[in-house]
Amino acid sequence: MKKTLIASAVAAATFSGAALAQEANLPTVYGNIQLTTVYTDYDGAGNEFSGIADNGSTLGVKHSHEIAPGIEGFFKAELEFDADDKASNGGLNSFDEAYIGVKGDSFGQVWVGSDDSTFESAIDEIANYYEYAGQNLGGGYDTGEGDLIQYKTPSFSGLTFGGAVQVNGDSDTGGKSYPYQLAAMYEMGGLELAVAMDSNDGGRAYSSDSASLDNENTYGARASYSMDNLRVTGLVKTRKDVGDIYGLFGSYALGSNTFAASWEHGSPDEGDDVDVFSLQALHNLSDHMYVYVEGYLGQYADDAFGPNASDQTDLAIGGTYYF
Repeated sequence: MKKTLIASAVAAATFSGAALAQEANLPTVYGNIQLTTVYTDYDGAGNEFSGIADNGSTLGVKHSHEIAPGIEGFFKAELEFDADDKASNGGLNSFDEAYIGVKGDSFGQVWVGSDDSTFESAIDEIANYYEYAGQNLGGGYDTGEGDLIQYKTPSFSGLTFGGAVQVNGDSDTGGKSYPYQLAAMYEMGGLELAVAMDSNDGGRAYSSDSASLDNENTYGARASYSMDNLRVTGLVKTRKDVGDIYGLFGSYALGSNTFAASWEHGSPDEGDDVDVFSLQALHNLSDHMYVYVEGYLGQYADDAFGPNASDQTDLAIGGTYYF
């Protein structure tokens, strides 16, 4: 499920409604239904058809208010549900984001709860862009989206700094720990530069209860440039004794259509290198609805990258309605 485009679209579509809600100090309600169908071919191992599948449908609510002049309190809760199968549906059965925080022009913002982590927001643009994202090489770090205390500074002539710490208790996998992330981001005109690190000090893997790979640091860097309707991005992530990930991405908007392509390369310390090629054509039917076709060529294996990876091809067709 892609987050970036939906988040931007929801912000634009709900601007007037949010303004009216703020005048009355009412929360803003938003949501989306995301449906897709995916055909997957595993070279030498047959194929699979998903039927109609949910791709991350959500219902959310957010609110903010003035605590004092120049200081604002805010909260957000985004719940997930399956829109594809009534027979096994549990209603609002999970959540994506839930946090509270305080922000101000002079000190930046601090927030606590579950949200995209500092490292993810700074570096992981490619994996977060695509709708289906079945093969994209996101991650490579362990500090997940839950139990986070995060901070972001105001902009200093385009330069901002961010940090996050995950507070794990005695009953969490691996016991009490405080893994942290640091990032620096710079924007000037259409240029964006970002560097980040994750200490991976916790005992559990990314947003799960499975064990961490190790506690070696993950380092990442991203450079992006936007000019009119064109955007290009390059990124790299590396983790000692685990592996490296590289990626190149480009998108071009033409009227109500957007076309995107990317290449990602995973080089694990153990197992085969893999390459993932992704293509997307997206059409906006209106201000609240879009459809898309995505194709992926990569590899499948028992582990994250390998060993002995074989070709995997995915074709995803879907649509999203958001408000």
